[in-house]
Amino acid sequence: MLHFVHQLRFLQNMDTMRDEKRKAIPALGFYPQDEISTGTTLIAMEYNGGVVVGTDSRTSAGSFITSRATNKITPITDNMVVCRSGSAADTQAIADIAKYHIDVYTMTENKPVTIYRSSQIFRQFLYNYREQLSASVLVAGWDSELGGQVYAIPIGGFVSRQRSTASGSGSTFVQGFLDSQWRPDLTLEECKAIVKQAVGLATFRDGSSGGVVRLAVIDKTGSKFELFRPDKPGFPFVQTPTPHLSFPPHIEQVL
Repeated sequence: MLHFVHQLRFLQNMDTMRDEKRKAIPALGFYPQDEISTGTTLIAMEYNGGVVVGTDSRTSAGSFITSRATNKITPITDNMVVCRSGSAADTQAIADIAKYHIDVYTMTENKPVTIYRSSQIFRQFLYNYREQLSASVLVAGWDSELGGQVYAIPIGGFVSRQRSTASGSGSTFVQGFLDSQWRPDLTLEECKAIVKQAVGLATFRDGSSGGVVRLAVIDKTGSKFELFRPDKPGFPFVQTPTPHLSFPPHIEQVL
């Protein structure tokens, strides 16, 4: 009986043991699981008529890949989407809650909520619950006031408008590429090609990114979505340099 009480106290103190590996207790039905995370690649870029966003589709729990076809582009309105990275549960909840508030404001005020104001709604929740959430988003859309817009909101709730940005674990591999490619007069097709190539480059190097490539184009006509699969034409592949031989020159090798 005393042993059982110790186990209950152990479970009650689980929330304070974040730095220790939680062990399973089969007798109590306690089986700890790694958090489901969208360790990811999110790309967004403005062009002269709107915004193009692109993402990978890999969702993982620790080193285990739970899904290869996750959709990380969540429509909020006809002219706005949010790209999600971090904890899948947290980002899905934030997207649903923010969408609810945006819909309510739209109905009560009888006019669409601007993209900037929508980004502030996301910011409010991400900032207020910054200690409880692991969520980072890109809010992208088009409105009649400012045209195409991209707002980056990292963990913590800081908002900044960006012309070209990347988020998630794959962003460090492609930020320089995006900086070198963006220019003010980009056409839609040029912007799509850059975003798709950036996602491909990130997934090639980042172990937490992979799967298919999803693109979304948001302009005054609405949102259009595209999917590129590795087994179909149009998927961005990377050609790597031929490696040096792994063995000494005196050992015969076949490439």
